[in-house]
Amino acid sequence: MQLYTREWGAGPRTAVLVHGIMSDHRTWRRVGPALAERGYRVLAVDLRGHGRSPRGPYGAELHAEDLVETLPAFPEVVIGHSLGGLVLSLAVERLQPRRAVYSDPAWSLGQGGQPVDPAVFVTFKTATRAMVRGFNPRWDDVDVDTELATIADWDPDTAHAMSAERLQDRTPEKPVVPSLVQIAGEGFLFSAEGAAELTGRGFEVRTVAGAGHTIHRDDFDGFMAGLEGWV
Repeated sequence: MQLYTREWGAGPRTAVLVHGIMSDHRTWRRVGPALAERGYRVLAVDLRGHGRSPRGPYGAELHAEDLVETLPAFPEVVIGHSLGGLVLSLAVERLQPRRAVYSDPAWSLGQGGQPVDPAVFVTFKTATRAMVRGFNPRWDDVDVDTELATIADWDPDTAHAMSAERLQDRTPEKPVVPSLVQIAGEGFLFSAEGAAELTGRGFEVRTVAGAGHTIHRDDFDGFMAGLEGWV
């Protein structure tokens, strides 16, 4: 499947951005231009079932196949958030970027072995402004508006396709290319023990203190600072 792609910049190096569930390329509204200013041609996709991309059968492996079909091989850097981090890890061996950044990736089932079933996100399909603001008190008004717009364009069947018996821990055994894992200090996916385990597997791990799961919208400056040396 060919995915809808938003571009910023025209630099000689390519950066790829892959969003999380319920979102689309619009979540990168500040990150894309910031990377373009650093000399990148930035490509941000809409995963199938999200934004302007087609609908169809869903699953993590299908999302990964779409990335391979849509994106150029050998980009300078790829950045995936949440579901985007999971999907990116399944495609990275074929995309062969020089570097990979996984921003609070949805590899594990949550801290303490308590599964976070993606089906819970279906309730957000009818989210109100107050609900989005309540979950994300640090977001500015533009990001709240963006979230409501992307949810409206999202197919909740994408969540059902990774739910129930399809739940599994997909933490990579080791990085395929030099890889950074950026952890949300106030997130729900990684414990201190989990972060240490990733370090032991060969990932560089950096925590953005005080940030929630969507680091690039919760603390944009902290997100960018956490990428130093990687972009």
